Amino acid sequence: MITEYIRYRIDADRANAFVADYTSAAKSLDASEYCLGYDLARSVETPESFILRIIWTSADDHLGKFRKSAEFGAFLGAIRNYVPDIVEMGHYAETGVTRAPSVRA
Repeated sequence: MITEYIRYRIDADRANAFVADYTSAAKSLDASEYCLGYDLARSVETPESFILRIIWTSADDHLGKFRKSAEFGAFLGAIRNYVPDIVEMGHYAETGVTRAPSVRA
């Protein structure tokens, strides 16, 4: 398992369309056997900053299999306009320092 992080800088006038287009693109992630989960977050302090986190079965499955799949074509088609807005993109391995979210009473 590997986590891909993609950091975007999106102007306020395009932010709603960005989220809507990623909502559409998420259907392709849902359909992929290589995608284990994802979330898109927006910075509270810097609203033009977004981070997409995608958990893949492996970097090889993401780069070598998903990117050659029909799902990738649909995914890229939905978000292609935002590729120039990528500030950073990379794959990260877990370190073992973690805690799952929980609700405290």
